[in-house]
Amino acid sequence: MIVPVLLAGGSGTRLWPLSRQLFPKQFLRLVSEHTMLQDTALRAAALPGVAPPLVICNENHRFIVAEQLRDAGIVNASIILEPEGRNTAPAAATAALFATEKYGRDALVYLMSADHAIADQPAFLAASSAAATAASGGRLTTFGIKPSRAETGYGYIKSGEVLAGEARQIADFVEKPDQARAQQYLDSGEYFWNAGMFLFPAGLFLDELERFEPEMLTHCTQAMIKATRDLDFIRLDAEHFGQCRDDSIDYAVMEKTDKGALVPMDAGWDDVGTWTFMGNLPPTDNRGNHTRGDVMLDDTDDSLVHSEGRLVTAVGVKNQVIVSTKDAVLVTTRDRAQDVKSLVNQLRAAGRSEAESHPRMARPWGSYETIAMGDRFQVKRIIVKPGQKLSLQMHHHRAEHWVVVSGTARVTCDGKEFLMSEDQSTYIPLGKTHRLENPGKVPLELIEVQSGSYLGEDDIVRFEDVYGRSEPAPG
Repeated sequence: MIVPVLLAGGSGTRLWPLSRQLFPKQFLRLVSEHTMLQDTALRAAALPGVAPPLVICNENHRFIVAEQLRDAGIVNASIILEPEGRNTAPAAATAALFATEKYGRDALVYLMSADHAIADQPAFLAASSAAATAASGGRLTTFGIKPSRAETGYGYIKSGEVLAGEARQIADFVEKPDQARAQQYLDSGEYFWNAGMFLFPAGLFLDELERFEPEMLTHCTQAMIKATRDLDFIRLDAEHFGQCRDDSIDYAVMEKTDKGALVPMDAGWDDVGTWTFMGNLPPTDNRGNHTRGDVMLDDTDDSLVHSEGRLVTAVGVKNQVIVSTKDAVLVTTRDRAQDVKSLVNQLRAAGRSEAESHPRMARPWGSYETIAMGDRFQVKRIIVKPGQKLSLQMHHHRAEHWVVVSGTARVTCDGKEFLMSEDQSTYIPLGKTHRLENPGKVPLELIEVQSGSYLGEDDIVRFEDVYGRSEPAPG
């Protein structure tokens, strides 16, 4: 039994402004018609003898994960919520504890990131089969990606002697090299990119973790024992999980164990870590440019230009990355794409909302998008999915006007319930208990105009919520 574990807790800051803290790259459609999380789940579902996936994610992303899995037809998935990120070792421990309890110690945990791209599915399946064979023989296997270039942004693994089948001994783990050393690694043929993918027996991993990091295992065990269930989610105990040392599975176990093994993989893998990846995709013109969206270029070479809406033009530039979203524009050179992360850190230090969220925010009932904002007003476009409803709530500091653009709305306000259709509107006075619901079979779209002395999203008191939310959040 293989238990695919999808690690979906990354922030993807180097792909800003498309990737944001509250909607990072694993939830974006970057390389196919599916999101990266969906691609990973569907890829894992093709493995033989596979169990429903386990997703480990941040609490703030729980509804996005659940909705995207449903949209992809992935059923019976389990979702573990981390109260805070503690790196991959505690995540691997909780996954192994989950698998052991549900399937037994011999269950094979397949740890993979939800934000990686793999182009060659048959090669992925072949390498996974070889790793499963090695793992069933008592090995903690990791995957080494055959390097295609002298990459300085990845760690490397040096391979040793052949063990059995495709598995090899692990000679060394190597940190990210400089350009000259990366070229040496590429030329030697002995080094592989460290993809951060692992396949191991759940019980064996827990045994090795107890040898090398017993305190971490104790905290993870208690975090699972004291976890609470909330709808389809497993909430780890925050106190115990927060006491886990922030550490990777490489440092905590793989660099110390004598039971490790390396399985090569040549499947068109990439971690889609920076905008440089998008530039490596096939060009869309005969001058080496890669464009997406409403873009027009003149005398431009080897550039990536991405538009999420407005027309973006470029004249006489080379090796540029230009990314435009509704609320931000990024311009950099391709060789500085790695440095976008430092820019995002500056935005956060300045308290800029563009570092955290998009104008359009996903919610379990649908989405909302801020259209305009002033000192005492805010205008939003709200979409409610068929059959869904917002929480029963009230606000202390703002009143709201709702105008239905399309669909049918069931409105509850101050104990009264009524229906509204296209072009009809209503007023929600300050302090009145209210709820919005879509009783129809098509999406409900409306415009909300807020007015008042304070328009922050924490001005909300929930009385009833079908999604079990209690924290301040819109809708």
